[in-house]
Amino acid sequence: MKMEEVHQLAGTEVGVTEWFPITQDRIDVFAAATDDAQWIHCDPVRAEAESPYGTTIAHGFLTLSMISYLSRNVLTLDNVRLRINYGLNKVRFPNAVRAGAKVRGRFVLEQVNDIARGIETVFGVTIEVEGSTKPCCVAEWIVRQYR
Repeated sequence: MKMEEVHQLAGTEVGVTEWFPITQDRIDVFAAATDDAQWIHCDPVRAEAESPYGTTIAHGFLTLSMISYLSRNVLTLDNVRLRINYGLNKVRFPNAVRAGAKVRGRFVLEQVNDIARGIETVFGVTIEVEGSTKPCCVAEWIVRQYR
């Protein structure tokens, strides 16, 4: 699809991704990268004994950071030279992601605005957890795409 045609999709769901596993290894790597090795994320033995989830859980920011990866095959534009993560609004983490769970992204294109040399897209993103009716992350994501 060409960038000029994206306006017609405003207000519609543009894609739902495949399920993606959130492994303990991924959680541990994220903890190391962010210096956030709290036991609820990185200590399976303690989490089993003390956590209300019965196991370790992913960081909320880990699930949030997956938005960019999950979006890669949702809306592909032919004439984009550069895609920039411009920011987020209204981020919430209403549910935990247990280690070993699978998540997927649901993307609604809420707005498309013309900018110099491109467009700014605003997506309503819901990250779902397999087997749960309650999402783990809900956010409004702003992406700038340039010709």
